[in-house]
Amino acid sequence: MKTTKIELLSPAKNVEVGMAAINHGADAVYIGGPDFGAREKVSNTIEDIEKLCRHAALFDAKVYVTLNTLLYDNELERARKIAYDCWNVGVDALIVQDMKLLELDLPPIPLHASTQCDNLTVEKVQQLEKLGFSQVVLGRELSLKQIREIREKTTVPLEFFVHGALCVSHSGQCYLSQYIGNRSANRGACAQPCRLPWDLLDKNGKVLLKNRHLLCLKDLNNSAHLEELMDAGITSFKIEGRMKDADYVKNVTAYYRQKLDEILHRRSDLEQASRGHCSYSFEVNPEKSFNRGFTDFFIHGRQKGIDSPFTPKSMGEYIGEVGWCNSLRMEIATDKVLHNGDGLCFLNQDNELVGLRADVVRTDGKNGVHTISTNRPHGAYRGAKIYRNYDLEWQKQVDASTGNRKIVIDLTLAETETGYEMIAVCTDTPRVSAETPENGRTRCVPTRTTIQCDKIAANNPEKATENIRKKALQWGDTPFNPINLELQFAEPRLIPASIISEMKRDLVAKLTEELIENHQNNHKIRCMDTPRVSADTPENGHTQCVPTDPDAIPDRLMTCHHCIRYANGMCSKETGQKAEPLFIRNGANTFRLEFDCRNCLMSVCFMA
Repeated sequence: MKTTKIELLSPAKNVEVGMAAINHGADAVYIGGPDFGAREKVSNTIEDIEKLCRHAALFDAKVYVTLNTLLYDNELERARKIAYDCWNVGVDALIVQDMKLLELDLPPIPLHASTQCDNLTVEKVQQLEKLGFSQVVLGRELSLKQIREIREKTTVPLEFFVHGALCVSHSGQCYLSQYIGNRSANRGACAQPCRLPWDLLDKNGKVLLKNRHLLCLKDLNNSAHLEELMDAGITSFKIEGRMKDADYVKNVTAYYRQKLDEILHRRSDLEQASRGHCSYSFEVNPEKSFNRGFTDFFIHGRQKGIDSPFTPKSMGEYIGEVGWCNSLRMEIATDKVLHNGDGLCFLNQDNELVGLRADVVRTDGKNGVHTISTNRPHGAYRGAKIYRNYDLEWQKQVDASTGNRKIVIDLTLAETETGYEMIAVCTDTPRVSAETPENGRTRCVPTRTTIQCDKIAANNPEKATENIRKKALQWGDTPFNPINLELQFAEPRLIPASIISEMKRDLVAKLTEELIENHQNNHKIRCMDTPRVSADTPENGHTQCVPTDPDAIPDRLMTCHHCIRYANGMCSKETGQKAEPLFIRNGANTFRLEFDCRNCLMSVCFMA
């Protein structure tokens, strides 16, 4: 039976974070290259990307490089060179937005259509498929029903964000930062004005809401809907966060690895897209990493509570309520273990975020009450909901975590005429070979090492065999985990530990290089088969994607599924009142909000 590969795709700010993501369970990572990566402050050298590609290849994991800013004409040759450099060092695909790239002489490397292409309709995905894209990153606003419809009418692999920060605007359709401060989101320089506090005004200038983060959304968390997304047609599950540090990426990647594995272990029609399995030395919990609270957004349709109107900062995990407090102390009833130095926060009675450090924690073990002492007045009140946004002891554990990703192998230790031979077969994922695949699966090819030495008969066969097994199965901090060992001796043997260690070292080196080489060879075969249609050539009457002017600013600065009217009880469908335009104001900037109630869309526009 043919199986579908399911990919967990994690972000990488740099090569160290990318390697941490792979070590903690990612099947693929996406990273910015030397330029044009839609994150102006995050770039990586080709040498670093090559290092990441080699590490990923060991686990048959993939590396995607973002080349997804809108480009000026005088930047196209530089972008083309980056594409070739990426191809030459083993990058598996480029994530792109600007369709001018399709007109260039690019290497035969797969192209993924960035979510910045605003991929929200069947027609758009069909168009991208005809242009030869090998994967399409769908817009975050889509529902399961819409995803199913796209899957039913296209065949291109579909990628979908499942976790991380949310842009309030449709991706690639936000010009607010560019208009306010000449910092273009489509050029990787977004200043995030959506996270600022705004006043909401009616048409007469009356202030309806003051100093609220009206455009700020909670963070996405679709971990409860992974199997539904698989059944709807998603095969690549993407975590947002190319500006995030390693601790965030480790924790969130591990969380989704565990969630996906639970599904893959009981579904014979699905399999992991890479090889190797992880174990973790810390509590895997996304609430402990940066988050503004969570929402599953529009996956099951429109709902209230997707916004974060009081703060754009991280709240962390909820731990309990204040039972008693004075200016320097508070009591919290919680089942969490708190530590000296933990960071806590709460919303005060004016809905302002207040942060404090737990300088001294005293615990009453009988009823779970923690007394927190601080060095500064905190302004808490009885009943305040307390969150922990920095867990000191957990942070130490996750910082120290290596992910411990292991590739399962079977071992055979056999005697030869002149000594011994150790044979390893990677059973985690069938490895690529020149032999003819059977039933669509590539065969497992043995890796061998031999050593010439004297063969010594064992005086104590039982003890000698036990020592051989113990030493042969100990592979320490290598990436390999032998789970079976077969001994093939004419008679029980005594083999010195030094000989077994030497054979293992040689086998580790050979296995590592062979697995990397196999991935790289397979990568080139896949890439060579990638078709591509020029963006300026109409095909079958379909209009092709039109390159966008990086400096153009349309009248609509944002198009949003999030609706401020709906979020604040002013929806015309609920109240029966006409949806008159509203206005948002921050300092000297005032913008008009227009509402397409038929399609449940809100636009942020210039002042009329």
